[in-house]
Amino acid sequence: MRPLPAAALTLGFTRAELEAHRDEVVPDLIGPGCRLLFVGINPGLWTAAVQTHFAHPGNRFYPALLEAGIIEAPIDPAAGMTDADRAAFLARGLGITNLVPRATARADELSAQELRTGGERLVGTVRRWEPRVVAVAGITAYRTAFGERKATMGRQPTDLAGVELWVVPNPSGLNAHETVATLAQAYAAPARAAGVLP
Repeated sequence: MRPLPAAALTLGFTRAELEAHRDEVVPDLIGPGCRLLFVGINPGLWTAAVQTHFAHPGNRFYPALLEAGIIEAPIDPAAGMTDADRAAFLARGLGITNLVPRATARADELSAQELRTGGERLVGTVRRWEPRVVAVAGITAYRTAFGERKATMGRQPTDLAGVELWVVPNPSGLNAHETVATLAQAYAAPARAAGVLP
């Protein structure tokens, strides 16, 4: 892993520092006993820089998880998750992977073929870890990856590799239609299905 630029300590990067992380891979955060596997589209450059999923300061993923009660303590991922953060996340039965592992500035830089290949990769990940529920964060990417052009948000009518499948809103700050509160509500439903929430 490339060392963090000093700017990470002040929660800021130059464009050049971020671009240096283009196409890097961020490893999955998943372990035995995973009950709910969140699936992002692909890592952003900030995520790659700090090797922490959904790390951009404008991303609402962790605030929404906290508001929903899915995680029990705040996580500030912008400078990178701590080992304690990762341990607590995994202990809650949570995991994170991406459809496409390579980092880009925006998800629209990915090709349809990359997303379809990512869908196939996700099937393998689900078979390996056997979570109770999979929640894909992003309806457009889901439709492309799985050829489900008419898919809607929520519980999907078919499972993924025998696992209950949901599509939930993307928490990116670019998704202006959602707030922390609406994301929390959307994420709580698959969390309840997975037994993470009562």
